Amino acid sequence: MKATYRTLAVTFGALALGILFVPNSTAQCGGARQPAATHTGWHYQLGQPQLIHAAFVTGSDFGTGGEAGIVGFWHVKFVSKGSAGIPDGTEVDAGYAQWHSDGTEIMNSGGRSPLTGDFCLGVWQQTGLRSFKLNHFAAAWDSTGSNLIGPANIQENVTLSPNGDNFTGTFTIDQYTEAGNRVAHVQGTITGNRINANTPPSSIF
Repeated sequence: MKATYRTLAVTFGALALGILFVPNSTAQCGGARQPAATHTGWHYQLGQPQLIHAAFVTGSDFGTGGEAGIVGFWHVKFVSKGSAGIPDGTEVDAGYAQWHSDGTEIMNSGGRSPLTGDFCLGVWQQTGLRSFKLNHFAAAWDSTGSNLIGPANIQENVTLSPNGDNFTGTFTIDQYTEAGNRVAHVQGTITGNRINANTPPSSIF
């Protein structure tokens, strides 16, 4: 029995001795830093408490410049303005575009036959509070779908409405040959109207 008590005494004594040499610990929300090691031992540098900012986003916040504003599904129209050989006000293309939260975009062109290349891809970035720039490329083919003409580059600068339901802006379309020669240029205005789960077909005509 004495041996047992002696063993327990040694065990608890070692435990108590170990606790004495363990640095004090402090728990804080957002303010504690990790101990900083120096040549003299462990010293704590406790920071000031910090508040974490949080906010609720509602449908009326589309115009605050966040990604969520431009991200979505859009019905878009391209109307010529200042293009050589094309009267102002002529609709040169219309279709459906999706702007994704990762900064990419895809458009299905209703003005081009699938034979000539009716899908094209782009990347976008935010340039202002509610303004965005899109750089967009497509592989264009001739009317037979047998001969590749070369890359077409579409560039857009658009501004989102405060309620996030539509955007307006300008565009340019430049068609190049595979050798890098520009063979066509169109410019004008672009509009986009948001499509959501409740959008009726009648709204896109």
